Amino acid sequence: MTVMSLNHNIWSHTIIVSFTTAKYVLIANEQNNSLYSSINSNNIAYISIINGNVYKCLKHSKTMNRTELKEVIVDQNNRQEQENLVDREIFSKVESYIKNDFVIIISGIRRCGKSTLLSQIRKKHLGYYLNFDDERLINFKIEDFKVMEELFIELYGEKKIFYFDEIQNISMWERFVRRLHDEKKKVFITGSNASILSKELGTHLTGRYLMFQMYPFSFKEFLHLKKFELDEKSVYLTASRAKIKKNFSDYFINGGFPEYLKELNADYLKTLYENIVYRDILVRYKIPNERSLKELVNLAINNISKEISFNSIKKVLGLGSSTTIKDYFDYLENSFLIFLVPKFDYSLRKQMYYNKKVYCIDNGLAKYLGFRVTPDNGKLLENIAFIELKRRAKEIYYYSDKKECDFIIKDGSKITKAIQCCYELTRDNKEREIAGLTGAMDKFKLKAGLILTYDQEEEIALKGKKKIIVKPVWKWLLEKTE
Repeated sequence: MTVMSLNHNIWSHTIIVSFTTAKYVLIANEQNNSLYSSINSNNIAYISIINGNVYKCLKHSKTMNRTELKEVIVDQNNRQEQENLVDREIFSKVESYIKNDFVIIISGIRRCGKSTLLSQIRKKHLGYYLNFDDERLINFKIEDFKVMEELFIELYGEKKIFYFDEIQNISMWERFVRRLHDEKKKVFITGSNASILSKELGTHLTGRYLMFQMYPFSFKEFLHLKKFELDEKSVYLTASRAKIKKNFSDYFINGGFPEYLKELNADYLKTLYENIVYRDILVRYKIPNERSLKELVNLAINNISKEISFNSIKKVLGLGSSTTIKDYFDYLENSFLIFLVPKFDYSLRKQMYYNKKVYCIDNGLAKYLGFRVTPDNGKLLENIAFIELKRRAKEIYYYSDKKECDFIIKDGSKITKAIQCCYELTRDNKEREIAGLTGAMDKFKLKAGLILTYDQEEEIALKGKKKIIVKPVWKWLLEKTE
């Protein structure tokens, strides 16, 4: 039996280690799925990526040791924070709620910057901090919260603010947070699973929390990362405009994951993807069919901006039910990796049965997973527009009658915007793109429509004092949001 030590824990390469000697029990790597499948999935507690291999581990029954917990707390709180962090656009909005009674929830895909945002807030408002996405806390249970609180006071004195990363990893965490709230403590929480957070918060914290969603860097934030000082005149001055467009070409391809942008190492995206699939989906939802899920992700990524049918996908993947496909997509949306956009209809029942359009959280990740050989720039442009609309918290649909309009935006009970995406308007496609947009404008009685391109700009006058604005997507991304 081959055993190695990692982070002071005992691991085995394929053979189960004795429960009495290991905090984690390795049961399989990705090349040994037969062993994995033979173990009750309820016992799967943790997934780790080591040198590109996926290791699945069993939880040991041992409770959290007070000394071990203290070591983790000190280690996490003593880490040096990076200097010159990019200010996130969401920072001021989140910080503005520091003095009210609400629990603040920040959700979003792994590695989009949630922990960094907490760090930025912690610098201004001191408090206790613990990140539960730490393999050393695998045995942490609800009864350990009391010990944790005692250690916080012992180490750092009494404070009124608590910061928790990925606390949803701990069963019944919401009861502890509810107690803190009732004691008039301020609590900030991050989480990378929308479903888990919503379910648990809805049970014990109804009316007591505010939810914010985070995404990878916006283009504005990307420019801050690149040390480009943006002002109102930048898009009109030749020199600065050229720099903006050069930066946008990088953003267009590489996306906005903060850590990936430092070195553009594809292994980072590989590890990120595997962590999402294994830790946030396969283990969390106890899915036995790893292959089908990965095939579904691959199919979705390669059909970005296109309509998909659950029944068609069911046949392609050889799965028994379209309900299974729907469930898989729900899991992918809950992990913020893949999103589905419904076709608009005033009938909600009809809307449920129409095909959906599919998008990915980030162009860099989409390119890594599905566009490595022949990138489709039109798809990537539409994907960027979609994520920006999500970032702006819009209610998004597509519209299709005789022609299709890529996005229509619903505000309350009314459709307020119609947006078409086209990498380049040409003689061959201009009439079609305009027809799709004007069809939606006529349907919803809109006076103006928007076509987003890579770098074209004009205004097209229509009958009845209507107009179409053609605008570079990079310029639209830099506009002030409503």
